[in-house]
Amino acid sequence: MPHVIIKMYPGTSKELKEKIAQEITKTLMTIADKPEAAISIGITEIAEDAWMEEVYSKEILPNMENLYKKPGY
Repeated sequence: MPHVIIKMYPGTSKELKEKIAQEITKTLMTIADKPEAAISIGITEIAEDAWMEEVYSKEILPNMENLYKKPGY
């Protein structure tokens, strides 16, 4: 714990995804005081034309009260 899922448009390189995961891991270790072994991070690519239906409508909009960073769109 924690397990983080990141959803983003396709096109980000594997190297950049690894860097994103490393930085989030470092932040959780520092701020949430979690050991590295307890952290897992997944990155899922969602096509831009499917974003509103697959992510916004199903995951963001119904869970606004649980979002600590809300989108600006």
